Amino acid sequence: MKKRKSQSRLSQLGAKQTKADASDLDLKSSFEIAHIINAEDAKVAAAVKTALPQIGKAIDLIADAIAQGGRLIYVGAGTSGRIAALDAAECPPTFNVAPETVQFVMAGGPRALATAVEANEDSRRLGEREITKRKLQKHDVVVGIAASGRTPFTVAALEYARRRGAKTIAVTCKRNSPLEKAADLAIVAEVGPEVISGSTRMKAGTAQKMILNMLSSGAMTRLGYVYGNLMVNVHLKNEKLVQRGVNILEQAAGVSSERAQEALNSSGNRLPVALVMLAASVNRRAAKRALKKANGHVRRAIALAASKKHS
Repeated sequence: MKKRKSQSRLSQLGAKQTKADASDLDLKSSFEIAHIINAEDAKVAAAVKTALPQIGKAIDLIADAIAQGGRLIYVGAGTSGRIAALDAAECPPTFNVAPETVQFVMAGGPRALATAVEANEDSRRLGEREITKRKLQKHDVVVGIAASGRTPFTVAALEYARRRGAKTIAVTCKRNSPLEKAADLAIVAEVGPEVISGSTRMKAGTAQKMILNMLSSGAMTRLGYVYGNLMVNVHLKNEKLVQRGVNILEQAAGVSSERAQEALNSSGNRLPVALVMLAASVNRRAAKRALKKANGHVRRAIALAASKKHS
């Protein structure tokens, strides 16, 4: 009965929601508000899809930079800065990279993660000052994120990074913006007006989160920290993650839980080492040597270890 009522409500709202539906949002029922927001959110993936060629180029830039010892540094303010901080914070536990490999610079500093200090985003001087503290090198990639593409803090930081020889990428929702012009490569996802006018934490924020997911996850995959679609470089820092590591080894190497646990113990609790040991049938020392030679790329390390064994 409840299902029929929900279907009836959907049909009453109509299959196609227009932007006008949100003009009297405060007069809508809770269900109608949720439906309107959901209908608009459904447009975000399509907007991001149009930028896939640029996202692919950005992934290659980032992977090449990290492979050469460079860093991925996000710059943003407000919602954009918080989304950047989240992506940066998730990379060490997911891919076991050093915390300095993926960083964020945010207008207002770390305290702005929990408290709005939006005035700082208007300062070009602060943007340049904060990125200067990172002592940029030529192998670094700096990604500026701003829905409007005109945030002075972020634009100034990206301009400075480009002058210093770092590769620069813009992530924005507005075409032909100052941020796009300041970057070597621009990723533009035009999501259209927000349901709540001007609230870029909504569709624009969702688009930015999707794009940053692709940039970091894509780069780490290209670097070989993912095997198949498995997180073979995950840092096993608690019991839950240790069990996940065992499950990954079972699946990736096609071994029993007992054999996976044994290999993990023998590897010193290092998942990539354990996988190379199992997949190439080599000892811990040979697995570590292969991983070092392959710059941590697990699939290449397996091939190296196996070929060395049979040579």
